[in-house]
Amino acid sequence: MFGLFKKKTEREKLEAEYDALIKKSYELSHSNRAESDRVQAQAQEVLQKLDALED
Repeated sequence: MFGLFKKKTEREKLEAEYDALIKKSYELSHSNRAESDRVQAQAQEVLQKLDALED
């Protein structure tokens, strides 16, 4: 309840986006390999942004 109005940090937003992309990539890997690879590439870009935040 107390975290109801708490804004997410940039890191939390990127982590959530990365998790969603990885899940979507996995689901697509069973039906459409090319689309899965495209989504996986997007997830890697998000991961690079996360790494850049650490520096």
